[in-house]
Formats: sequence, structure tokens, C-alpha cells
Amino acid sequence: MSETPLWLQGRTAVIEAADQAEWRHGTPDYHLSHTVMPGQRTTEHAPGSLEAIVESIVQVFEMEVSHKTDPSTWVSMVTEHFRTNVNGGPWASAQDIADTGSYNVLVGDSPFYKPESFDGQHDVFHGAFPNGFYWEVLEVLSPPPVVTFKWRHWGSFDGEYHGHQPNGKTIEMYGLSVAKVNDDLKLLEVEHYYDPNQFLSKLTGGCPVAH
Repeated sequence: MSETPLWLQGRTAVIEAADQAEWRHGTPDYHLSHTVMPGQRTTEHAPGSLEAIVESIVQVFEMEVSHKTDPSTWVSMVTEHFRTNVNGGPWASAQDIADTGSYNVLVGDSPFYKPESFDGQHDVFHGAFPNGFYWEVLEVLSPPPVVTFKWRHWGSFDGEYHGHQPNGKTIEMYGLSVAKVNDDLKLLEVEHYYDPNQFLSKLTGGCPVAH
């Protein structure tokens, strides 16, 4: 029986296998995902199920694009072929994400968000959700090589967002993604469909200008 590839073993395994020099600001800490997230998620997936595998792959992907500097070290994708977009918009390559930042790429144009530096974009959302900003797969609609899945992204609005004060409420967004993968289940392409303004407007009280 062949060994499970590293990118399918989850974030902890990828962290342990990485060279310390690969991380932007040291080894990422996911203790809240292990202690807080289980009590807040709405789904439970059996180990080894397609839903659990898809969720793990996306978690590894998110970790790498957020915390690893060099796309050539990202094990979750075929880096030279990877591309992603939102709502049919322009495509972004792995290097685009490394240069620009995943939030800047995935939020796109919005009156409720202004593009930040790579570190600044993370500071904005980590500041708004200091107790964690979590993500889960809700349902997988089609199997590889074209994996279509529904997801939920959520957190407690406990910190300031662009001058808007927190209200302590759980803010949620829902979306659908279509991922093309190779035979080894590495990502080749991901299309995301969701309404970022519906989510971001909840952080500003519906007003894009800070009070």
C-alpha cells in the first residue's frame, strides 16, 4: 500500500516537513482550529471521505499561500499550471497570489475593502476576527478531476475592521468552488463563486466608509 502523499496528510504534516526558511513569519499557529473550530462547524465528515479530503487540501492550500513565500514550495498545487479567479473575473497565477496576497485576489473590487500590502491584508482580517476565521466544506457535488463543492467561512466579529467597531456577532459567508485537480489530487485551477460584498457589508453596518 503506497504512502499517502504529503499534501493529503493535512496542515500539521506539511508544517513538519517544511524548512523553517520557507515561512514568511515563522511557523503558522493553528491551535484555534483544533480547539475552537470543532465546536462551531456545522458539518462532520468521516475520515477519508471525499469531503474530508477536499477540506484538508483547501486548508493546506490556504496555509501555503498565506504563509509560504515561494510558490515553488507549495505542495498543494501544480504551481506552474495553477490559476484561480472569483466570479468569472481575471485569472491569478500562483506568483500573483504570492506577490499580491490571497485576500486581495479573492475579494477583488469592493466598496467595503481596499487592497492592502501582503501583510496588511492579513492584519485587517486577523484584527477583525482575533478569535479565528474558519472555513469548512459543506458538500461535495462532483468528484475528481473536477471537484465542485459548497463551503462556509465564518468568524466572530470581535475586532475593528477599517475603523468600524466590532459587535461580537458571528459573520458568515457561503460560496461554491470548482477545482480541477491532477491524478495526484494536486490543484490545477480553482474558480470561486460567492458575494464578497454581502459578507463585508456586515463588518461595516452596510456603509463602506468608516464612521
